[in-house]
Amino acid sequence: MVRLVLVLGDQLTPDIAALKAADKARDVVVMAEVMGEGASVPHHPQKIALILAAMRKFAAGLEAEGWRVAYSRLDDPGNAQTIPGELLRRAAEFGASEVLATKPGEWRLLRDLEALPVPVRVLEDDRFLCSEAEFAAWAEGRKQLRMEWFYREMRRKTGLLMEGGQPVGGQWNFDHDNRKPAKSDLLRPRPRDFAPDAVVEEVLALVAARFAHFGRLRPFRWATDRAGALAALREFVEERLPRFGEEQDAMLEGEGFLSHAVISPYLNIGLLGPMEVCLAVEAAWKAGRVPIQAAEGFIRQVIGWREYVRGIWALKGPAYLEGNALGHSRALPGVYWGAETGMACMRAAVGQTRDLAYAHHIQRLMVTGNFALLAGADPGQVHEWYLSVYVDAFEWVEAPNTLGMSQFADGGLLGSKPYVSSGAYIDRMSDHCGACRYRVKEKVGDRACPFNLLYWHFLDRHRDRFRANPRMAQMYRVWDAMAEGHRNAVLAGAEAVLARLEAGEVV
Repeated sequence: MVRLVLVLGDQLTPDIAALKAADKARDVVVMAEVMGEGASVPHHPQKIALILAAMRKFAAGLEAEGWRVAYSRLDDPGNAQTIPGELLRRAAEFGASEVLATKPGEWRLLRDLEALPVPVRVLEDDRFLCSEAEFAAWAEGRKQLRMEWFYREMRRKTGLLMEGGQPVGGQWNFDHDNRKPAKSDLLRPRPRDFAPDAVVEEVLALVAARFAHFGRLRPFRWATDRAGALAALREFVEERLPRFGEEQDAMLEGEGFLSHAVISPYLNIGLLGPMEVCLAVEAAWKAGRVPIQAAEGFIRQVIGWREYVRGIWALKGPAYLEGNALGHSRALPGVYWGAETGMACMRAAVGQTRDLAYAHHIQRLMVTGNFALLAGADPGQVHEWYLSVYVDAFEWVEAPNTLGMSQFADGGLLGSKPYVSSGAYIDRMSDHCGACRYRVKEKVGDRACPFNLLYWHFLDRHRDRFRANPRMAQMYRVWDAMAEGHRNAVLAGAEAVLARLEAGEVV
């Protein structure tokens, strides 16, 4: 009997579990461009275009290797416009007895597959270096699931940057050598732009006609096949990796990429594998072309954070998406969708997101995420925004980063304290504050940086939860030592900012 082999748009890996379990001689690969996925949240047009173009090229590659592929384009007349609908249509067409599927990285879609009247065999996505069972075993019995301890286990498992069972250089991380402010007078090789070919141009026209979502579709710069993804990896290792460590937390006006890899979209849709990118980085360090702090900092992001958040997503299940430990309920401010703002850092981060469908992790965590948390935005809305606007955002990786690390909606499962800061951090790590309408040094008044006002307001309103936190106790002592009149002025200023946000006024 014929089986259908489902390949999703973020599963573009030739040895994905469903393809490995299939029989090329009899089974039919099903790939479908559907509005149900493209509009499940208002995905950035560049994200949709990347996935559709990469899907078309991947399907062509499968056909060239002898697979029978039933491919549905978005504008095909018979397209059911949902993944379940397309599977049912193809099952009737081919008389299929079963569907083979690699576990999707979104709980909604997994539920849809499990509800099909056709038998569906869901296989674990084994492209990750840590299986779901391994992560669950590591997590069992631990009071705190700290990434640092998981990361060390992954270093031991993979052997990356290890010598005789010990970390190279005698330490597990080199944070003290990283996280420096960027210098604006240095020239940086910009990541290569991949000119759209005929396949991409056709997809761009389709996306422009069908999706009116937040974000600019052109210029479109992304690679859409494995050859391009490999070229992007090589270029990063050769040109930007040497400075990646020290600049990974820095922000500069007009510099969207700095020394970042910008390969996460290719990892997350399957054009690159996690081990191959880490081995390329390790090889550059072994050859003496990059410093250890750069190699270690990058590898930690891949085998540490990336594997860790996927483990959290799988371990905690769909209920994790509903977390709201701080009870935040304000609507996400309009600035996130491009409304005018006087805050230079927010204007830069959101503007870059609109234009590039990309921002690096500190822009996401300490600018847009920090502001949403300080403002008390509904974490569900924050989660949907991040899932929507970034080209590399898929639920398994985005949700724990947003709801856990950024918004503390999980009550501290991922982080021991909220990632909140005043404007001083942004001033230290960027050059945004010099051109801002607000004054980062001012603590009260109309020109006071909103981050300064909202930071203390956040601490004050959540005092009962955080005052005993050893990592926050010092800030409460600072707050309590301020004159009562000053504290009242700060809180009044913060309330004024929040009122303007709720009224849709410019902040």
